[in-house]
Amino acid sequence: MARLNVEIGSLKLKNPVLTASGTFGYGTEFADFIDLNRLGGFIVKGTTLNPREGNDYPRMAETPSGMLNAVGLQNKGVDYFIEHIYPTIKDVDSQIIVNVSGASIDDYVEVARRLAPLDHINAIEVNISCPNVKQGGMAFGTTCDGAASITKAVREAYPKTLIVKLSPNVTDIVSIAKAVEAEGADSVSLINTLLGMAIDVERQRPYLSTVTGGLSGPAVRPVAVRMVWQVAKAVKIPVIGLGGIASGRDALEFIMAGATAVQVGTYNFVDPAVTMKIIDEIDDYCRRHGVDDINELRGII
Repeated sequence: MARLNVEIGSLKLKNPVLTASGTFGYGTEFADFIDLNRLGGFIVKGTTLNPREGNDYPRMAETPSGMLNAVGLQNKGVDYFIEHIYPTIKDVDSQIIVNVSGASIDDYVEVARRLAPLDHINAIEVNISCPNVKQGGMAFGTTCDGAASITKAVREAYPKTLIVKLSPNVTDIVSIAKAVEAEGADSVSLINTLLGMAIDVERQRPYLSTVTGGLSGPAVRPVAVRMVWQVAKAVKIPVIGLGGIASGRDALEFIMAGATAVQVGTYNFVDPAVTMKIIDEIDDYCRRHGVDDINELRGII
C-alpha cells in the first residue's frame, strides 16, 4: 500500500478520508456497514450548547445529482454528548472530531471549553457556515470580521486542533479563509452546502418547510473543487475538501487541487460503505501511478 498518512495541524490521520458532519450521525450508526477503525476520522453531527429540535418537517428533498436539507442542527446538546455518546465512541481507533455550532460566540466558546478535556477527541470543527438556522451558523461565516471574531474567541478557549468550516455562500471565500487563519485556525474545511430551493409545482409550494435549504451532493462538486483550489493557494494551513465526493477519483480531485484531507457527506446516504471503497480506490490509484506517498499529489494542479 501507498503511504496514506496525512496531518491536519497536530492531528495525525491514517488516511485522508473523513466523514462530513450531519451525514454520519455519531459513527455508531454506520458500524454495521464499515470498519470505523479504517477511517482517517469521522466528524460527529453538529453539537450545540443546548438541545435543539431542528426545523419542522419536511426538511429534506432530493434534487438532480444531490439533495436539499434543512435539518437545522437537531441534537441533544453538548452535555448529553459528553455523558452518553462519547463513552460509546471514545475507543474507536480513528480521529473523532466534533462539529460545533451556536447561536452566539459565547455558545461556541462554551461548547469548545467543555469538549477540550475529552482525551479521545483531539479536534473540533467550528461550523460558521450552516445555512439552515436563523441564529448563528452562516451569519458568522459570511464576513471576514465575523469569521475572525469567532475563530479568535474559540482559539482562546480550545487548545487542540481547530478546524473552521467555511460557507460557499460568499463573494470571496479566500479572504474569509485568510481571516480565520490569521486568528489561529489550524485548518479550514470547505465547502458547506450551497443555499438552494426546490418547488413542488403540483402542490404549488416549496418542498422544504423552511423554503430554502442546503444543497449538497455531486451537483456541487465542481464549485467545491474550485474553491478548495483557490483557498489552498492562499493559505498556509491545511485545507480539508468536501462537496459531492462519491468515489476515489472525486477525492483525488480535491487532493490534487490542494486539499490535505477530504470529507465524504451526502453519498453516505446512497452507499453506507462508500468511505471504505474510497480509501481502497485512492490506494489503487497510487499503486497504478507509482505514487509512494499521498502527499505527493497534494496541490499538483
